[in-house]
Amino acid sequence: MNNDNNHVIAYGNRVIFMNHRPRLIIIPGPTGVGKTEIAVKLAGEYGGEIISADSMQVYRYMDIGTAKPTPDERSLVRHHLIDVVDPDEVFDAAIFVDMARKIIAALNRKGKNIFVVGGTGLYIDALIGGLFDGPGADSDLRSSYREDLKRYGSGYLYEKLREKDEAAAGRIHPNDVFRIIRALEVLELSGESIVKKQINHNFGDNIYDCLKMGLMIDRDQLYERIDKRVEKMMANGFVNEVKELMERGYNETLKPMQTFGYRHIVNYIKDIYDVKEAVRLIKRDTRHYAKRQLTWFRADKDIEWFAPSDIDAVRAKIEIFLR
Repeated sequence: MNNDNNHVIAYGNRVIFMNHRPRLIIIPGPTGVGKTEIAVKLAGEYGGEIISADSMQVYRYMDIGTAKPTPDERSLVRHHLIDVVDPDEVFDAAIFVDMARKIIAALNRKGKNIFVVGGTGLYIDALIGGLFDGPGADSDLRSSYREDLKRYGSGYLYEKLREKDEAAAGRIHPNDVFRIIRALEVLELSGESIVKKQINHNFGDNIYDCLKMGLMIDRDQLYERIDKRVEKMMANGFVNEVKELMERGYNETLKPMQTFGYRHIVNYIKDIYDVKEAVRLIKRDTRHYAKRQLTWFRADKDIEWFAPSDIDAVRAKIEIFLR
């Protein structure tokens, strides 16, 4: 049944009224908490599809180190924005928003329930409220920063950022050269921190109705899960995955190859350190990344937090939201 304002979709015993303003069920949380498992289960129950909000799962050939949903999980529920670019192609929040909004519009027309699932807070915020209006890229300035990168390394640029913009440095990983350079660029061109601009913008151009349900567990449990997942990645052939990427010609200096996990395996392959040290560093940096994710998400007061075991409570929230 359709009219100008809404249409009715039936899923088994459930009848869900949907309007033309897309509704997003957003499930954020730190890496390793179990977002994929919960999202696949819920999306399957509610006839939904999943949009991945993960800045690494967009890359082809990078499966194990990015903890992509398994083929079985992807066969149960359709996933979007996974394997959409090669590792040497540009991908950023603006591209993500453009692609995701087109998918959302198509799914909404079909009456599909839409689940946005991932740990990249910037992608989720930009999707909901748009990107802040910052200064455009300055080629001369970026060339200068890249020259510093070649001469002194990423650590030098990160220290420069920390001296000039401590707030931005606190949100950016020391090896995330792209975001370090962008933060320095925004500061240089506008005189303001990129963090201040993001806060002032407040991602406030929301065009969706959103239900945000974050997943979190006790920190010690989370760290234990992270450690076990890293060990599982190694057992599943993470080293071979990185070797195959290098054999395909994807240089270690590429942005996705510089992320935690991949850069450590590259250093192991190059005999910079042994496999035991590589695993230790991957675990350490993944824990640090999870901490930064939580810092980002906890700033969003619209997120209600649940343990993955509280799936019945999550279902109850979804039922109310969809009605």
